Amino acid sequence: MIGQTVSHYRVLEKLGAGGMGVVYKAEDIRLGRHVALKFLPEDLSRDRQALERFRREARTASALNHPHICTIYEIDEHDGRQFIAMELLEGQTLKQRLEAGLLAVEEVLELGLQIADALEAAHGKTIVHRDIKPANIFVTPRGQAKVLDFGLARMGPGGWGLGDGGEESTVGAGLSVPGTIVGTFQYMSPEQARGEELDARSDLFSGGVVLYEMAAGVQAFSGPTTAVVLDAILNRPPAAHRRELPAELKRILGKALEKDRRLRYQNAADLRADLQRLKRDLDSGRTAAAAPAAAAEKSLAVLYFENLSGSKEDEYFRDGITEDLITELLKIKGLRVFPRSAMLAFRDKGVPTQQVGQQLGASHVLEGSIRRAGARLRISAQLVDTRSGHGAWAERYDRQMEDVFAVQDEIAQSIAGALRLMLSEQEKRAIEKVQTVNVQAYDYYLRGRQFFYQFRQKGFEYAREMFARAVEADPHYALAYAGLADCHTFLYMYKEKIEINLTRADEYSRKALELDSDLAEAHVSRGNALALRKNYQQATAEFETAIRLDANLFEAYYFYARAYYAQGKMAEAVPLFQKASLVRPEDYQAPSLLASLYKGLGREAEAVESSRRSLEAAEKHLALHPDDARAWYLGAGSLALIGQRERALDWLRRALAMDPDNSHVCYNAACVYAGLGRPEEAIDCLEKAVGLGHWFADWARNDPDLNPLRGHPRYQALLERK
Repeated sequence: MIGQTVSHYRVLEKLGAGGMGVVYKAEDIRLGRHVALKFLPEDLSRDRQALERFRREARTASALNHPHICTIYEIDEHDGRQFIAMELLEGQTLKQRLEAGLLAVEEVLELGLQIADALEAAHGKTIVHRDIKPANIFVTPRGQAKVLDFGLARMGPGGWGLGDGGEESTVGAGLSVPGTIVGTFQYMSPEQARGEELDARSDLFSGGVVLYEMAAGVQAFSGPTTAVVLDAILNRPPAAHRRELPAELKRILGKALEKDRRLRYQNAADLRADLQRLKRDLDSGRTAAAAPAAAAEKSLAVLYFENLSGSKEDEYFRDGITEDLITELLKIKGLRVFPRSAMLAFRDKGVPTQQVGQQLGASHVLEGSIRRAGARLRISAQLVDTRSGHGAWAERYDRQMEDVFAVQDEIAQSIAGALRLMLSEQEKRAIEKVQTVNVQAYDYYLRGRQFFYQFRQKGFEYAREMFARAVEADPHYALAYAGLADCHTFLYMYKEKIEINLTRADEYSRKALELDSDLAEAHVSRGNALALRKNYQQATAEFETAIRLDANLFEAYYFYARAYYAQGKMAEAVPLFQKASLVRPEDYQAPSLLASLYKGLGREAEAVESSRRSLEAAEKHLALHPDDARAWYLGAGSLALIGQRERALDWLRRALAMDPDNSHVCYNAACVYAGLGRPEEAIDCLEKAVGLGHWFADWARNDPDLNPLRGHPRYQALLERK
């Protein structure tokens, strides 16, 4: 479609696809404006029910002219395919916004007001949306909410809504009848879950679920199966709050989520009025910003300490101290600590502590500075109460370098005391436990970790050298042995597929576990080493143990998922990549592989959404590391999947020019070329990878990115090679 003229619209690029529509960006030639064109998929163009639902979406939404509802311009047809021309929106869905982190209470109220306003307008036209959820709410860069997708809407008393079988979490298909469940499970009202006749109050419950998720940071009703979710909606209270909230907001949420619709908000105007009143009172300071501290959850955000050493080379030390302090604080069960991944966005940005706390929903923020001069070390730390902006605790430590471990322990225990948290003996022992008492070994380890996180071949080689020096300085340093094992694992995967790397990965991962069987990182290293040997059953046990020991360890989910991917167990890999993306949202690799899985499973809309997340993360990564070929070629794959072909080819050429004789780059280039419909170039790249002595045959047999090549004789010949 790209480049074609449809009616008076010139198609520019593909924006996304789902079960009930493919959306393109286009230029309205007559009016000189950009629009979005939503086409009914070709295979549904002759489906009467799908066609009726598509038309119903256009008719329903076009009846509403409102600033917080996506505007429909017209419905038309091209080559027998129906399409809707609508307002082109810039920004992201509320679902994507929530995945990026907690919203400030002020933003929750503002978006909630706008959503309630849109629902009031729809209900005033006797339209019940019936599928209010974060994925159907768009947020522009200026913070304007737009309600989308009226394909399930019911018009007027006794009117019939339309179900959608195109999205996994959405149920109902064809024209709905009494007793049919339509909507999205996690956001249904109790009466919707029972298949009863719906009215506006059902939308208000779903809107309350969305408002709850924005405010609390967790879904109100969730679970491992549909049955568990529906039981929660029908019989159980919402999930526990994960942040401090104004008492009045809790009351509003409670009323919106009443299971009995007679006790719920009866119209959107009343919900909007309560939100507006709370917003006014908060702005004027007439109501407490949060519930009483005694009843509130204790949560802590640790900002990267300021490096006062005067040397940029010392940043590895500053980063390591901060990250290890986060690790220590995570051991306190009564304290919710935001992981390293959530804090990277604030590193060296100079954001005020209160703003950080409000943005993340943290009750307290820890900030500080580090100065290292020879054998002397000065660490200053201050704990700030987010609500008041006042310091809750502060201390300065002037010590020798060998006291760095004791300082970390003292800070962790002092924070627990300041927050009136009683530490168990087990927690105290966990905090006091150190991996090494050798400062030189620790310094080498921090240097190695800095380069290891770059996830590049040269970084692995340098990290391997630093970890080796660490274990030389301290032969009992389990973390350093795990790091060594990982370096050999990744060098085997990405550079030298030689037996010595397999042997070293096996040897060092065993050693790490011998030294510390409770170290989650050691179990991940062991799982990776076993997976390289295709001993997947034992590898699974190691990854499961790692997750049990540390539920916030990105590597445990990511490499567990890759092990499933290598076995062709795509459905099992999906939730693990999803969890990895949540644990480390700045990572571009997990969402890239997740997009590939979604595409292979036929979940096109989720594939596009995941590709966009991956691309955004890759762009941020490349701003700091422009020589990272991996980010270029994975970014190229994301661009190809969302329809930006020329940009995808440009990124791919950059990666190939940067590292043309790297078999891994060649393999991934083949995946991109295959997705772009260029099979000969794809197989050329695969043959080059084989010629370079590194053929990913097992991975290639299961890789959904290579599905377009399956019937090609040259590809079949490659699969037969060892």
